[in-house]
Amino acid sequence: MGLLTPDPGLVFWTLITFGLLVFLLKKFAWKPILHALKVREETIEFSLAAAEKAKAEVQDLNIEKEKIMNQAKADRDELIKEARELKQNILDEAKSKAQIEADKIIVSARSLIEREKNEAIQEMKHKVAELSVDIAGKLLEQEMEANDKQKAIIDRYLQEVNFN
Repeated sequence: MGLLTPDPGLVFWTLITFGLLVFLLKKFAWKPILHALKVREETIEFSLAAAEKAKAEVQDLNIEKEKIMNQAKADRDELIKEARELKQNILDEAKSKAQIEADKIIVSARSLIEREKNEAIQEMKHKVAELSVDIAGKLLEQEMEANDKQKAIIDRYLQEVNFN
């Protein structure tokens, strides 16, 4: 017989062996292989779903981060604005207090100058009165015969008196 012609006994035993192999594989190996494939498929689906969920969470976190950053910037800007307003209020208050204090000092200085001026005028009046009394007393002591003589005496006493 040739190599290309099939022997019926060989075909029979090949079919029986093949059938037995299929039966054994179906009975013992097919179910675990299918089960392993199903478990693997479920694991892959679960992993894909988890990856999609994680991607969505990352996007949500990025959106939330952006909101927080914008809120922080707004808060920072508000704090800076409040600090500037507070600084300006403090400066305005300090200027106002300084102006009030300066006005008080000016009023006090004017009052002091006026008081010292009045005291000086009073002292000067007192000195003039004393001088007038002294001059009058001296004039009365001397004999006064002529009006020119009185004027000469008054001029002489005025030159003797030091007004400083």
